[in-house]
Amino acid sequence: MRYIKDYTIKDVQDVYDGPGGLLWEAVMGEQIHSGGPETTDFLAQKVGLKKDMLILDICSALGAPARHLVKKYGVKIVGIDAAKTMYEKAVERTKKAGLEDKIEYVLGNALDIPYHKEEFDVVWGQEAWCYVTDKNRLILEAYRVLKPDGKIAFTDWIITGEITQQELDPLYDSMSFPYMETFDGYQELLKKNGFKVLEALDQTEEYAKCFDQYYDKVHVELKPAILKDFGQDLFDFASNLVTIWRKAAHEHKVGRGLFIGQKM
Repeated sequence: MRYIKDYTIKDVQDVYDGPGGLLWEAVMGEQIHSGGPETTDFLAQKVGLKKDMLILDICSALGAPARHLVKKYGVKIVGIDAAKTMYEKAVERTKKAGLEDKIEYVLGNALDIPYHKEEFDVVWGQEAWCYVTDKNRLILEAYRVLKPDGKIAFTDWIITGEITQQELDPLYDSMSFPYMETFDGYQELLKKNGFKVLEALDQTEEYAKCFDQYYDKVHVELKPAILKDFGQDLFDFASNLVTIWRKAAHEHKVGRGLFIGQKM
């Protein structure tokens, strides 16, 4: 049975509208997902992005992946995110990059996408749907807004092995996750909601190596700045977070999954 915690969209907004967003950008880079631009390119190549495709980036955060994709692949993007600070920074940085004619951002909820059916060629997501409380509804919404034969392409933090509720508690609490889907669970959701699964990859080994880097970064490179700008409490929080996630990833209990599906 899936273990669910009582975290809501408001909790996620509080994280990313507060120091949590700044911390994650400092640790993970502007793309705010493990692996950075290289994993964005890997997903783009897997799904076969082509010039002038219209992409919906669900949980688009600071918009760095969107800007990368527009510049490198010539696509057009709509990004939707529920955190006001992330949305405002994405708009500001996109305008500064001169890409506002190629990227539109919407402040909104992934479970109620403000677009009509069959508008997008690809629905995209990178390591943020773990925050979504109803992943079945999310996949349904993705299906609704995709054109016939359109594709869904996403990576996410997932459960990849045997793990107890007691082990999940501190992981979920550190991130304000309501729950993580399993590797098989995401594939089942895709199939249940009308998608053909084209690809499913367990990328936990690479994900664990990323957390080795984050552990070192927090405890060496970023430690003075975190202490100076945010204080001991946030440093202790960050230290504990990277420590417990690193351990769970190396034990192959949690990790990253990549999924490509096609609307049938």
